[in-house]
Amino acid sequence: METAKFTKEDVESYADKLLIGLTEEEKDMILNEFASIDADIARITEIEGIEKVEPMTHCLYDFEYELREDVYDEEIGNENIDDLLANCDDYVDTEIRVPKVVG
Repeated sequence: METAKFTKEDVESYADKLLIGLTEEEKDMILNEFASIDADIARITEIEGIEKVEPMTHCLYDFEYELREDVYDEEIGNENIDDLLANCDDYVDTEIRVPKVVG
């Protein structure tokens, strides 16, 4: 099985798409990391019978998911609004102002 080889052009393309400015030194560092990952993957694919091993979903064999029940708690009434707003940095009337996160 041939693994994908990353080129400097690939790194530059991904950096442009992610709006990340990389120096030549950083591009070389990333290429070296990709080469190391490619080498590790090549070694793993050479293991006899590896295709018969099922992927793990968790590192512990006895791991079990346990979901807790939803618990209804009292809603904040108008009498407690002032206590709640005392913990806020910026609010108008009873509405909390939050920083804008989209352009």
